[in-house]
Amino acid sequence: MKPKYHLFKNTKYALDGMKALIKNEKAFRLELMIIIPALILSFFLKISLTQHLFLICVSILVLIVEALNSALEACVDLTCEKWHEKAKIAKDCASAAVFLSICLAVVVWIYILGNLWIKN
Repeated sequence: MKPKYHLFKNTKYALDGMKALIKNEKAFRLELMIIIPALILSFFLKISLTQHLFLICVSILVLIVEALNSALEACVDLTCEKWHEKAKIAKDCASAAVFLSICLAVVVWIYILGNLWIKN
C-alpha cells in the first residue's frame, strides 16, 4: 500500500537527495562551484529581469539534469552487476543530456554577456 502524502516528509526526501548529490557526486559539486558564484555575480550585471531569469533557469537546468543523470546511474548500477551494453547506452545517454544542458547554459550566458559587452 502506498504511504500517504506528507508535505514535510516529502520535503525531507528532497533535501536528503540534495545531501546525497553534494556528498557523492563530484560533477554536481563542481557545477555548484561554478554556478553559485556566476549567479551571484550576475546580480551585479545591468541586464533585464527576463535576461536574468534566463541565466538562472539555464543554470538550474544543468543541476536538474545532473541530478536525473545521477539517479539513472544509481538505478543502472543497482540492477546491473556486470558490464552490459544497454547499461552503457543508458549511462551515456544520461551523460549526453548533462552535456547538452551545459551547452545550452553556456550559449545563453555567452549571448547575454556578449550583448551586454557590445552595448558598452
